[in-house]
Amino acid sequence: MAEYDLSGINIPYNLDAEQSVLGAVIMDGEAMTEIATALQPEHFHVSLNRDIYAVLLQMFLSGERVDIVTVLDKVMQQGVFETAEQAKEYLARLTAAVPSISSVGKYAAIVSEKYMLRSLIFAAKEIIDAANTGGEDANTLVDFAEQKIFDIRSGGEVKGLTHISGIVLDRINALNELSRTAKETGEAALTGLSTLYRELDRKIHGLNKSDLIILAARPGMGKTSFAMNIATNVGKKQPDKAIAVFSLEMSKEQIVSRMISSEASLSSDEMKTGRISAEKWKDIGRAADILSRLNIYIDDTAGVNVAGLKSKLRRVKNLGLVVIDYLQLMTSTKNYGGNRVVEISEITRNLKIMAKELNVPVICLSQLARGPEQRPDKRPMLSDLRESGSIEQDADIVMFLYRNAYYDKTDPNVNACECIVAKNRHGETATIPLGWDGEFTRFTNAEIVRSEQ
Repeated sequence: MAEYDLSGINIPYNLDAEQSVLGAVIMDGEAMTEIATALQPEHFHVSLNRDIYAVLLQMFLSGERVDIVTVLDKVMQQGVFETAEQAKEYLARLTAAVPSISSVGKYAAIVSEKYMLRSLIFAAKEIIDAANTGGEDANTLVDFAEQKIFDIRSGGEVKGLTHISGIVLDRINALNELSRTAKETGEAALTGLSTLYRELDRKIHGLNKSDLIILAARPGMGKTSFAMNIATNVGKKQPDKAIAVFSLEMSKEQIVSRMISSEASLSSDEMKTGRISAEKWKDIGRAADILSRLNIYIDDTAGVNVAGLKSKLRRVKNLGLVVIDYLQLMTSTKNYGGNRVVEISEITRNLKIMAKELNVPVICLSQLARGPEQRPDKRPMLSDLRESGSIEQDADIVMFLYRNAYYDKTDPNVNACECIVAKNRHGETATIPLGWDGEFTRFTNAEIVRSEQ
């Protein structure tokens, strides 16, 4: 953590708990399995204890035997103590201070709680200093303060560096979970949330945390429908995950009407005229029951900015996915004198930062310029992204929707659609065939025959 003038403030920490954690692990290396994922070196207040725990964590990750002799050798190798006598004396004190090895989890929880209290103090000092300088407007300061508290609540760092050992352990655990899932299902596991569009999932590995995903298309291609189909599918597949939809163009009633149409196979004519058969009402009832159970929240506030989005999203428990429809209707907290290119650049940059801070995938819809209309091949390209090249730069994944029958009225494949993955930080670009059922505003999987070569 950063250094602050905190004279007169009692900095909370529990020396006995810190020493008991270290002593318990030295006496029984297996105790580390209970605390390794929750407790990091930076959680220790005393720098010496912090350095010793970093050594213990490193030994645990490398599979080394942990006991008083091996730990003594390792701390001397890494220069934690100046002399071997100092090391022997302190390590002996640590093992003698342990009331019960079986309570190591409780000691670790105390260490973690004190770290959180210290984080609150440092965050409060940062907020006071920022307010006193007067360099930012009040709304920006409020967002800054909210972010600081959110970071603490979600376990994020207020300040400082994270030791690589903790990150390595987290990634090894995640890889192990993926491997277990792949063995159980017999299929390649996804690192992110499944869209239930098989070929798309295979190419982008699902909707991954912290990713900014741009979904762009010319008007009428169905990008809102596709985004809502994905939101519905994620809600069905991951019922514990909350999905937040921000509709800046359509009302929440219009959005839900489309969802009902897709789920109940209710045509737009039936939706508008009310001429619905008794049999169809059964489908509507089933669709209503399914949709009502989904953990989806819809906000149709017009002209929102990223700061407003973050403020609302921080209050959503177990957030899994954010959908924004659409980018060009968002506003900025700053005045760029009508320079829309610069304004959009700032918005996309802040959306990427938001995705990273909240650690969730963010799907943001975007308009395209008229470039495709002027070309013989009207498939969109990255250069067609409207108003800003920074959209391509900030996005982790850029996807386009294209339906040839939209332009060529003689095309017999009226239900054929392409999802063009034009940028993909997680793998290759690709063109994914989809089915389009315009009557019910619904996209479907297309049958794929793969070569076995």
